[in-house]
Amino acid sequence: MDLLQDHLTRARASGGVFARTSARPPWGLRLAGTIQLAVHAVVEGRAWLWLDDPDWPLELAPGDVALVRGGVDHHIAYEPGAACLEPEEFRAQHAHDERSDEQRATVFLCGAYRFSGDIGQGLLDALPPILPLYAAVGDPLHDVIALVSRELAASAPGQQTVLDRLLDVLLVLAMRTSFQQSTTSPRWFRASTDPRLSAALQAIHSDAARAWTVPELAAVSGQSRAAFARTFQQSLGQAPMQYLTDWRMTLARDHLRTGASTLAQIADLTGYGSPYAFATAFRRHHGQPPGSWRQQEADRSVPEPADGVHFV
Repeated sequence: MDLLQDHLTRARASGGVFARTSARPPWGLRLAGTIQLAVHAVVEGRAWLWLDDPDWPLELAPGDVALVRGGVDHHIAYEPGAACLEPEEFRAQHAHDERSDEQRATVFLCGAYRFSGDIGQGLLDALPPILPLYAAVGDPLHDVIALVSRELAASAPGQQTVLDRLLDVLLVLAMRTSFQQSTTSPRWFRASTDPRLSAALQAIHSDAARAWTVPELAAVSGQSRAAFARTFQQSLGQAPMQYLTDWRMTLARDHLRTGASTLAQIADLTGYGSPYAFATAFRRHHGQPPGSWRQQEADRSVPEPADGVHFV
């Protein structure tokens, strides 16, 4: 069980779209904060990326990647503070730049990802507003960017499938690099690399429905009960059984949101012996029964803008 992969799978990351753009200066593009996670990479030339303040831009050189978390609008342009157009206007103005021999043109890639549920939001919350990734030659990120660029250079059979897979790889590599380098990465990620805890965490995530006990998890980890409980509390900030309950409730909320499972099925998937036992645990955890919570979430749900992902 790979915990990062487990989180990405359960987050149902989807809607990935990649576009390769060539733009002659002056150029600038404004992208809406409704995009949950944007991915930008420069292939040729230079680009500048910023959020609210163009006085604090990030420069992107060929091979560099930046992830931008949703929330506020962001801008990418040929120079800091340049006038930035909405996507449709940008496309119209630079539609023929690909065929230009302008040596100062910038070739860059833009992608977007959409996440679902609490698990997806947790992954996004663990990222900074802008995450630069500078890939050296030999770095897998560098190789993936080159592959994406070549694939986008011309239409070919099966291209969308290839691009979807490459974007998946790029996203996983970028998140992995971010979490490995950050001192504020999720606790579960840091603990998953701790040999004293990784086996227990893998056991919980691979079989959340099992009636785990602290002695069983300690045995899986090869530690005494006291040593395991102490290490777990220090690393995860909560006791093993509380972590297990929280993870079960996270899974339950996502099942409730999709509406594809009955309460009996969710109870079985999350380790509760009956719908009544599950409802009791859910009410204790959330202060309301699961049916009411699901209806509340359905009422709150608002369709995303049509251009939330297709921005270039």
